[in-house]
Amino acid sequence: MKSSIKMHTNMYGRCFLTMGALLALMALSACISAKQQKMERVMAQSHSERVVKEGEIEDLNAKLLAGAEFSTDPGDYLLGPGDLLQVTVFEAEELATTVRVSSRGYITLPLLGQVAVEGLSAREAEIYIEERYRRDYIKNPHVSIFVEEHISQRITLVGQFQKPGTYDYPSKKKLLDVMALGEGLTKNAGRTAQVRRSGKGTEKPVSETIIIDLDRLIRKGEDALNIDINGGDVVFVPEAGTFFITGAVRKPGAYPIQQKTLLLEAIGAAGGLEPYADAEQLILIRHIGDGEREVKELDLSEIVSQQMVINDRDVIFARASAWGKLAHGFRINVGIPGANIGYVDPETER
Repeated sequence: MKSSIKMHTNMYGRCFLTMGALLALMALSACISAKQQKMERVMAQSHSERVVKEGEIEDLNAKLLAGAEFSTDPGDYLLGPGDLLQVTVFEAEELATTVRVSSRGYITLPLLGQVAVEGLSAREAEIYIEERYRRDYIKNPHVSIFVEEHISQRITLVGQFQKPGTYDYPSKKKLLDVMALGEGLTKNAGRTAQVRRSGKGTEKPVSETIIIDLDRLIRKGEDALNIDINGGDVVFVPEAGTFFITGAVRKPGAYPIQQKTLLLEAIGAAGGLEPYADAEQLILIRHIGDGEREVKELDLSEIVSQQMVINDRDVIFARASAWGKLAHGFRINVGIPGANIGYVDPETER
């Protein structure tokens, strides 16, 4: 009889322990679930913003091409060394000639000899040559200059353009006009453009590099950034950088930075956080140059953290919450004559 009572007491004790553990687990799960639901709402917003962002490059290209103005006036072209010119004097056909601009900026014409034309537009050169002929040889000359080869005033587009390459520069252009020659940017384009300007008369191959924020130039239309482009300039649009994300996320790995990528969007690119992740204790490791690194602790529930811009080579580490792992790893098997409690590490199940 005593043995039977003892057996029933042990059984009831195990049941009470099981029920107690179950209630504690339910309370813990409810607490974690509330936090998780809040973060899921935040991540859902991030996903919708990311879907919109995927169409940003098309929108950027549309504005780029719409904002470009192509001048076709050959009189805007500034003559320089290497250009091949066809010079015609209508009152004296025998004076017509085809001549290339020398490295010092001169052309040689019948009767006149050397004439300096570097830095002049075709129209300015026509007027200057007419004056020279009028002074000593022809009463009222009319001169025409046609640029057969635009050598000195070529521009080069390199990097993330749909059609990179070297283009003739037959007329004065702004940066937007020049970028439009490349027929838009690729989806991997970064957020800046570099205008590399050669220095004439210096030993340095590049005397100046101008950095332009493409969002401000194209999307916001800041005219001050739409700078004049000179012949010989190189416009470079680098590829967007790469960030790395690991830890308690669904799809850890390396991802490209698409235009202006925020922390929330970076996590969304990795499929979001695992249910057991601690969204209030994310780690960001940032390279700051000269082999130095900066480590930041971030709380994803804070707007400041959500809006943090991700840089090239950033590493994001999502920590697993100990309580979250406990809640998601518990296994309770109810049966006869009792119940079994077990635990499986959720990180090993991925």
